[in-house]
Amino acid sequence: MREGQSYEISQHQVLEAYKRVKANQGAAGVDGVTFSEYEKELKNNLYKLWNRMSSGSYFPQAVKGVEIPKKNGKKRLLGIPTITDRVAQMVVRMNFEPLVEPIFCEDSYGYRPNKSALDAVGATRERCWRMPWVLEFDIKGLFDNIDHALMMQVVRKHTDSKWMILYIERFLKADMVMPDGTISQRRSGTPQGGLCKALHKSPYAKKVIMQS
Repeated sequence: MREGQSYEISQHQVLEAYKRVKANQGAAGVDGVTFSEYEKELKNNLYKLWNRMSSGSYFPQAVKGVEIPKKNGKKRLLGIPTITDRVAQMVVRMNFEPLVEPIFCEDSYGYRPNKSALDAVGATRERCWRMPWVLEFDIKGLFDNIDHALMMQVVRKHTDSKWMILYIERFLKADMVMPDGTISQRRSGTPQGGLCKALHKSPYAKKVIMQS
């Protein structure tokens, strides 16, 4: 660790995180910076991010709120972080995910490595021949109403890493710039769209975000 650095985050981790984020592509955040623009100063951008994260001085920018139409006529609000913030989130994910991945149920498919909705469909198709019923339920507004204090209790249960705890909490509390331009201070919930996952739900959703 270099003198003046508080947390053991390597430059290699930041570079690997960028490669994973770039593979997902996705739209620009509130700063309007695209991947092509970001890469014009890639080495400098990643160095600055590493320096700030490893010193504890990194704070995420506001998340860009984008509304996506749902099939029922309502709208889903996605939150699109900047490229820098997506890289920072990926650094945290690369370190935190291995700690919690082993405890998930085998039949849990959402937002997990090497699993997808298609895997869930495949399991359902197989089991429908054995069971004449299906149980479906949904937690209304789950992402919008997650209690930050309770979430951080869970995080601390699985890690005592000060820098991971610090940045996960900052990600949760980052402001959101709403579609009408107003700034919303978030005291609960977590925006759907971190790490670009929501950008790939449908070609139409991606088109709406890229044009906004």
